[in-house]
Amino acid sequence: MGFLAASLRKSTRLCRPPLSIPLRFSLSVHPFLLPYSSSIGSGFHRSICSDANAESLIPPPQSPNPKTPTPLQMQFESWIHMLKPGFSPSDVVEALRAQSDPDLALDIFRWTGQQRGYRHNHVTYLVMIKISIFGNRYRHAETLIEEVIAGACSASVPLYNTIIRFCCGRKFLFNRAFDVYKKMVNSEDCKPSLETYTLLLNSLLRRFNNLNVCYIYLHTVRSLTKQMKVSGVIPDTFVLNMIIKAYSKCLEVDEAIRVFREMGLYGCQPNAYTYGYIAKGLCEKGRVSQGLGFYREMRSKDLVPSSSTYIILICSLSLERRFEDATKILFDMLGNSMSPDLLTYKTFLEGLCREGKGIDAYEQLEELRKKDALMGEKTYKTLAKGLHFLSQE
Repeated sequence: MGFLAASLRKSTRLCRPPLSIPLRFSLSVHPFLLPYSSSIGSGFHRSICSDANAESLIPPPQSPNPKTPTPLQMQFESWIHMLKPGFSPSDVVEALRAQSDPDLALDIFRWTGQQRGYRHNHVTYLVMIKISIFGNRYRHAETLIEEVIAGACSASVPLYNTIIRFCCGRKFLFNRAFDVYKKMVNSEDCKPSLETYTLLLNSLLRRFNNLNVCYIYLHTVRSLTKQMKVSGVIPDTFVLNMIIKAYSKCLEVDEAIRVFREMGLYGCQPNAYTYGYIAKGLCEKGRVSQGLGFYREMRSKDLVPSSSTYIILICSLSLERRFEDATKILFDMLGNSMSPDLLTYKTFLEGLCREGKGIDAYEQLEELRKKDALMGEKTYKTLAKGLHFLSQE
């Protein structure tokens, strides 16, 4: 009996199923032992082994809804397979430009950058930054720019100019644009170009909101102008106009006139904006006669001033009681399909009335009403009431 029990325990251990599958039979539950040689015992033993083997062969359960790849994932995989081993930066550029989704382009850019034996150059970074900007992925663009500044690739003028343009357009990245500019100045083969100075000067002038702010940024304008000359970059009319505008805004009209006189040295011709900036600066400085001289020189070249130039000349001449010159400029403005605002009309007409020329003021008002198609009834009545009130004093 002892021999049979030992044999049964040994057989049970040999065909015992994994622990995760419950045993159908346990000796601890059944204290009696069936004879191994009996038909019941041997049959029961075969049942245990066959059940255990059958359960151990059951395959693991399958997921009812296997995860299918998204179209973007499939597109990513297809492009990865198209990039053959040993691909070059030009191959990566082609793959990036073929993407309509900027996020997919960035995934390809990052994946290729992690492959052994490959490194992105300035062309791939330039393309990826442009894709990020045009796709409104500004955070991605900022990250890529920081990588470039940290030395992730070689420098190039188009790459740095693109970075400067992006930084100048973002208020909180304004100082970063000048960091990139300093890197260009200190580099050997990536010096600032005319486009670089154009971007920086244009960004500075957008911050010339009032006189105090103008003086803060004028020092930077002077520094950029000096560096441009030292580096041998020849400015064009647009850049010189921005420099003249900066000086005129800060009422540094002598400096503005000096730059104006130097335009011929660079083969540049002044245009209407050039004369307008100087004329306005001179009038604001109180040098109205000089401003009038630049206006006359401009008109002798058939250049048409802007409406703001016309207005400041009319008001400045009216305040100095030079109504004959003011009248000529006023009608010249109307002849060029531009209309003064209410304040300009009041300054001119009420100035005439205060000089004891009330009748002339009324006549001018009627003439202006005929010439100015944009003068509404409300404007006309306001001006007429003002003249009537002054004539009663």
